[in-house]
Amino acid sequence: MNQWLNQCHFGDCIETMRKMPDGIAQTCVTSPPYFGLRDYGHAGQIGLEPTPDQFIAKLVEVFREVKRVLADDGTLWLNIGDSYNAAGREGHGTREGCKQGSNRASATKADNCRPSVADLKPKDLVGIPWRVAFALQAAGWYLRQDIIWHKPNPMPESVTDRCTKAHEYIFLLSKSERYFFDAEAIEEPVTGNSSTGAKKPSTLAGGKGANGKTQTGGKESSTLGLGWHKSTRNRRDVWTVPVRQYKGAHFATFPPALIEPCILAGAPAGGVVIDPFFGSGTTGQVAQTLGRQFIGCELNESYKPLQDERLQQPSFQFLEAA
Repeated sequence: MNQWLNQCHFGDCIETMRKMPDGIAQTCVTSPPYFGLRDYGHAGQIGLEPTPDQFIAKLVEVFREVKRVLADDGTLWLNIGDSYNAAGREGHGTREGCKQGSNRASATKADNCRPSVADLKPKDLVGIPWRVAFALQAAGWYLRQDIIWHKPNPMPESVTDRCTKAHEYIFLLSKSERYFFDAEAIEEPVTGNSSTGAKKPSTLAGGKGANGKTQTGGKESSTLGLGWHKSTRNRRDVWTVPVRQYKGAHFATFPPALIEPCILAGAPAGGVVIDPFFGSGTTGQVAQTLGRQFIGCELNESYKPLQDERLQQPSFQFLEAA
């Protein structure tokens, strides 16, 4: 098991994960390449499939392996953006942030290879995030929540016939009905008059994780204990996180502040976080900062210098101190 931990494994992520033992990771936090947006110059790369259905089928295959390598109470936190039908002037994507593919300095816009989706009208929104989510649900995942990533600093757009896009989705999926979720670790401060909703919780879901944290599943938790208030509350499902640049990366990276609550809620201290689209290593960086271990998979070896720079910082050396 140790040969997999705290490093990135280069090559096709499906083939790489097939070599891993079952149940090696507690949670997966990832952002795959977006459909038809970037050409990274690698044969077989995900994101340049001729149709959305083929793109989605490939992601289902990736996450089938992710599901196998997760613990029975494991979770998947999936960030994915949408795109527009290429037949219109808007082109195929409006993605300003990036991950996996989007971090690569060698990536180019896929303007000349964007397929037009035959069953969609010009300028139609393709609806990729929900298509992927429903496909994973049909493949056996529990689709537990859609979280809105609100971007206060979205990339400007020249369109005048719709609003500027300023959000993406993060889907929370679980391998089983009962799964590890540390709600306390990601509670948010109570503001204004909202303290009336921050009453002492009574967990009806039942069960504890290996470290004593609440496992969810079955019934939703309810709030009881009239008159009891606290300064924090259960985290809401709209997360405001600015898009940010990372020095050395041509595009904006998967923001650490977006990854942090996923890891805190999805894995206990010392737990393993896997990212099959590792890119410049943001998921590994955040995992180690939070005292978790990581496994990365990445197709493009040109990311290695960025990964090495980010993963060798002193604050990430928690294993030696353990």
